[in-house]
Amino acid sequence: MAAKKSLPDRVQLKGLDSLFGIDQEQTGQVLDVPIRELFPFQNHPFKVLDDEKMAQTVESVRENGILVPIMVRNRPEGGYEVISGHRRKHAAEIVGLETVPVIIRDLTDDEAVIAMVDANLQREEILPSEKAFAYKMKLDAIKRQNKAGRPESNNSRQVGENLWSVNQLSEGNSDSARTIQRYIRLTELVPELLQLVDDGKIALRPAVELSYLNDIEQQDLVEEIGLTLATPSHAQAIKMRNFSKEGKLTPEVIESIMCEEKPNQREKINIRYEDARRYIPSSVPYDKTGEFILKALEYYHRHLERQRDDAR
Repeated sequence: MAAKKSLPDRVQLKGLDSLFGIDQEQTGQVLDVPIRELFPFQNHPFKVLDDEKMAQTVESVRENGILVPIMVRNRPEGGYEVISGHRRKHAAEIVGLETVPVIIRDLTDDEAVIAMVDANLQREEILPSEKAFAYKMKLDAIKRQNKAGRPESNNSRQVGENLWSVNQLSEGNSDSARTIQRYIRLTELVPELLQLVDDGKIALRPAVELSYLNDIEQQDLVEEIGLTLATPSHAQAIKMRNFSKEGKLTPEVIESIMCEEKPNQREKINIRYEDARRYIPSSVPYDKTGEFILKALEYYHRHLERQRDDAR
């Protein structure tokens, strides 16, 4: 177990409060609390993964302990809700620390959401899905704050207030209000499509267009992607949205759109011979390799067609 830091070492932590927008005079509480009393933020949109960066964090905690206190607030049912520091908490659990330093803040639910999102958006690498749900949570919190104490608005005024809330969300942010709106649209994607966005297989703009498809249409698209091993371009996604708007986006239409040739993919097929050779029998001479690959593709195409027919 890593040795606890002495009090003099902790004094320098006050200088780190600005990273999280913490007013020390407002809170003034830096305490060591049992790690078992810390609970994750409700609907926390940021993933805590056991990846290479986590391994680095674990090593740092093992050597130095928790240098930056975990930001928390009191829970009505006891213990503390983590606002910022889920990764540090996880690393401390792996190391085996029994207590961790925390800063306790007195925040309302909406204030806690805003503080949680702002603190986590400082990370270098954030997945599109994390941004999507984080921005949505913060936007909803800002809307509730703006609405508090105001009379009920008519529809036209509500539209204006929504735009104002998005502009507030973009203040001090590297993403523009328009980009933030696009990220928030990703929350309408089914998990399989959202994962493809996180994996970098579907770009943001086509993903936004696909978010307007209903869940059944999106699942039909997921199935087609699995069969063709291809993802829609921006133009294809726009076509699907237009067909969906007219109530005509059937699995057959999706298949037809996905079979269209993408201009930016022409003349870009490149297979290294040494990679293909692993799947070609040694009896096939080098000058017959292309013919063999075409026959293999034809066989695989028939296999996909049988799969598609069986699924209908």
